[in-house]
Amino acid sequence: MSALANFFKRILSSFWYLFTLTRSVVLNFIFILFFVGFIAVLTSDSNKVTVPNRTALVLNLTGDLVEQKREVNPVDAFLMNTLGEEDEKPEVLLANVLDVITKAKNDDRVQILVLQLQGLRSAGLTKLQDVGSALIDFKSSGKKIIALGDQYTQDQYYLASYADDIWLNPQGFMLLEGYGRYQMYFKSALEKLSINQHIFRVGTFKSAVEPFLRDDMSDAAKEANKLWLDDLWLQYKQDVAKQRHFAIDNFDENISNLVTKFTAANSSFADYALANNWVDQLKTRAQMREELIAMVGENKKGNSYSHIGFNDYLNAMTPNTVLDRDFINKSKNTVAVIIAKGTILDGTQKPGTIGGDSTAKLLRKARTNDNVKAVVLRVDSPGGSAFASEIIRQEVELLKAAGKPVIASMGTYAASGGYWISAPADKIYAAPSTITGSIGIFGMMMTFEKSLAKMGIYTDGVGTTDISGFGPTQPLTKGMAELFQLSINKGYQNFITLVADNRNMTLEQVDAVAQGRVWSGKKAKELGLVDELGNLNDAIVAAAALAKLDKYETLLIEKAVSERSKFIQKFIGETNSFIFANTNLIASEGLTSPVSVNAKPMTQFISQLQAEITKMNQFNDPQGMYTLCLACSTQ
Repeated sequence: MSALANFFKRILSSFWYLFTLTRSVVLNFIFILFFVGFIAVLTSDSNKVTVPNRTALVLNLTGDLVEQKREVNPVDAFLMNTLGEEDEKPEVLLANVLDVITKAKNDDRVQILVLQLQGLRSAGLTKLQDVGSALIDFKSSGKKIIALGDQYTQDQYYLASYADDIWLNPQGFMLLEGYGRYQMYFKSALEKLSINQHIFRVGTFKSAVEPFLRDDMSDAAKEANKLWLDDLWLQYKQDVAKQRHFAIDNFDENISNLVTKFTAANSSFADYALANNWVDQLKTRAQMREELIAMVGENKKGNSYSHIGFNDYLNAMTPNTVLDRDFINKSKNTVAVIIAKGTILDGTQKPGTIGGDSTAKLLRKARTNDNVKAVVLRVDSPGGSAFASEIIRQEVELLKAAGKPVIASMGTYAASGGYWISAPADKIYAAPSTITGSIGIFGMMMTFEKSLAKMGIYTDGVGTTDISGFGPTQPLTKGMAELFQLSINKGYQNFITLVADNRNMTLEQVDAVAQGRVWSGKKAKELGLVDELGNLNDAIVAAAALAKLDKYETLLIEKAVSERSKFIQKFIGETNSFIFANTNLIASEGLTSPVSVNAKPMTQFISQLQAEITKMNQFNDPQGMYTLCLACSTQ
């Protein structure tokens, strides 16, 4: 017994030593980080980014271009940066990009704008058009824009087309594949798993649930999707052709023509791009660097051209944004902007997702703020929970009842639930490329009685009513199915009535353009679903006009950040800047290796499958009723 006791004593002693050592290392690491952060805050003035007197502004965007960033824990972000890990889904705020370009236009220190877009991922045509307009305005100053890269994706090339000169690596790649809508279908897989899916929907074109009913896209869905995809693709071609000064038939949509041209270009994508007038010059990285040095001179190290990156320039800017993000009003005449971005879910949600309760709370803030005279609801959403959409709609109605005009401004998407919350606005503005409509509704549930039976698991019991014990482990009765379908029918009737009442249309007129069908913003205006074509600024001006304001300020109403969080963000931000500036962990080089935007095939497949499952898993409507457009994306 004595030997056994000594053995366990040694084991416990070893574990205790390991625990103590780990605790000591972790505590010391945290102490060092906070000490470095404290020093960084004290010396922050000396570490502030400065803009060189004669320089190039490099628009090196990394991530998805978004209307509103999702909420990220600042401590998690700090640890990722410290450990050298990359955010799987980095985001770039559209408003920041527009502010930087506008500021640089009138900044005498900025001589040229360099578009280095290899880190830009998804954007959406509507956001790209907004940036394109800003680039046109920048060029009105007489300053040149140079686009350079080792390759260009379709979204990247759209922005590159606004440059005065486009450079591509001689071994580079670009191919414009057009727009498509492809998704996974699970009917056969669910049957093999013996999972019973029960679908309730209204709308000939309400194809959101097709992946669970079919193994392919229905003819009705193909017809509807092809219409708006063609519309967006035409806009893309027209915009690029206008900037590049060639005809829209220069886009090789026929594979035979493409192969012929590619063969004539020595089977080189770079030579093909040059011959087709997609790019102006083929240059190696060294050649690009040397030509930029000739334009703006060398940097302090003498190893590249004088430049400042997007994030550094943004940090160096004097606050001068279109939207005042300080919630303390400086004017008694204010147009408030509230951003509703992401899937609409019930309850309180973080920024980047629309919560029925949290978005309604922001609208209430605008209603109870005496200085706010009008509101712009910026919608960038494919929809989601019907109940959450209704909660938001009710707050929009209360704003109008309080005498405050409401303008809905549609971004890349404002479909299904996104249209539901836009419909009651006094006016609706959309971009020509906005994806909207999809006025339809559906409900879905799965039951697993057959799957469980294969494992020998059954559900049985007694209840006091026909509906007691209803759940996913039992078959759905005919009566319950009828009950749910009646509820869905009523939801659809509510939707088209809402649209008819607010758009001065009859129920028949709305039903004819509804049925879950998706439209481009341009087509939606022709059909009477939107009032005007324009961007966020146009909507702000319209809101001020409705409120009869000659002079006004704008105010972005968003989730309040606590003083504690502000301190942590500043503290961690200064710490990161200090570490990176003093240990050279990040090279300051204006021509860097590209961030891959094309994942490996298996990784891409798994990510796509995971995304599809996540979409369905996050739904939380209390009645299981959704107005969502799953088809509202291009790929």
